[in-house]
Amino acid sequence: MTVYQLPVQVATYRHWLTELVRRVPSGGGWYGVFAERDPDGLRACFDGTEILPWDIVESLLQDAGEPGGGPLALRGRALYAAATGAHDRRPGGAEALAERRELMERERRYAASRVRALSDRLGATPAPGPDDTARLEHDLAWTRDDHARATARVTDLTTRLARLGGDPPAAPPAPATSPPAATPGRSSVPPAPPSDPPARATRAGRRPRGARYAWLDDVAEDQGPAPAPASVPALPALPTGGATPRGARFGGAQPAETAVRGGAGGAAPAGTDSAEAARAAANAVYALQRLRAQGRSGEAHALLCEALGGPLSRLPALAEELRRAGLAADWSVLLWEAASLPPARLAAVAGVLADADRAADCEQLLRQGVARPAEELAGACAALRAEGHHGEARALLTAFVRVRAPEDAARLAAEDPRELVPQLVEAARAVSASREGDLLHALRVAGLAGA
Repeated sequence: MTVYQLPVQVATYRHWLTELVRRVPSGGGWYGVFAERDPDGLRACFDGTEILPWDIVESLLQDAGEPGGGPLALRGRALYAAATGAHDRRPGGAEALAERRELMERERRYAASRVRALSDRLGATPAPGPDDTARLEHDLAWTRDDHARATARVTDLTTRLARLGGDPPAAPPAPATSPPAATPGRSSVPPAPPSDPPARATRAGRRPRGARYAWLDDVAEDQGPAPAPASVPALPALPTGGATPRGARFGGAQPAETAVRGGAGGAAPAGTDSAEAARAAANAVYALQRLRAQGRSGEAHALLCEALGGPLSRLPALAEELRRAGLAADWSVLLWEAASLPPARLAAVAGVLADADRAADCEQLLRQGVARPAEELAGACAALRAEGHHGEARALLTAFVRVRAPEDAARLAAEDPRELVPQLVEAARAVSASREGDLLHALRVAGLAGA
């Protein structure tokens, strides 16, 4: 019997990947989506029997708040190249790469056609109703993600194949078939957790469809016994299926009249006291549990998101009630949704959390919010300062300069140079001397050094 020994390059990459996932905050993010939708495929990558595609790794780096050009990512990129090289040189590797590239090219074309179809339906006359619009925007966000991932993998697989001498490098897929650009601020965070289209539902003995999950060979090769399974970090349990989510990420906060169903976000008289907030939170959690017990997870997610449309003073009580009920993952999902609220509302949520001594939650929210366009972040900073939350404004800028490129920081500074230039320089200095130097160079190039 042939014994399969894991190549040292693959083992090293697997170890790096495990260390990366340990940095990911528990309870959500892209890791939660992948872990829920295809746990077997993800586990195979941690076992070392497969190589986790780099576009997935980039999403995990975002989960962990690590910059794509930072030292951790650069080391991971080098380890990925070495691991794929060793993995691809196994018997039949070139043929497997060619087959997978063909699969990804089909996936890319399918996603491009779906984006065009969904975009046409959204722009149709007469316009679709509110519920249909939310569902179409939800499907469009996922389909754009599929297209971007499939495009990246076609390029990556072509490069790997050329490295084996099996095929000359090909040009990237024709722009004529590419979908419209993703909405700014949405591409770097997951629409957590969307309902799966029927073609992508996970079924026994059948793999989910879509570029997010197509990382394994369709036919396992006879390599002898697999290496001992790696210790995979706990897989977060996120709500799935059911109705289309209607949270901030897909259409903004809900109107007050739709938010009253679960009691978490309904309209309330001014001066709502802590006892009433606690009762509303208890009612909301009870409704969530009932919906989940009935298999109506999509409606449960929509109900959860409605908390962002009501009195924000109730959010700390809801967070505590979710924790007591063992639903801390739902609170993380809610923070993901809050990160896409309009700037003033985002700042208001951060302020409420800070005032309630939930500093960790506030920091997580601000860290997730830095993927937004620069002009929106400038508005959020201004709103935080206007409410006296100067510490939170500094935290938002520090998170921004930590994970975004210096050129992005210069674009942010241009929104309000007199206020933002000194604050961004101070934030960069708090990160590192090299980050401060990079920012100062970007500000000089942008003509903002003397602001």
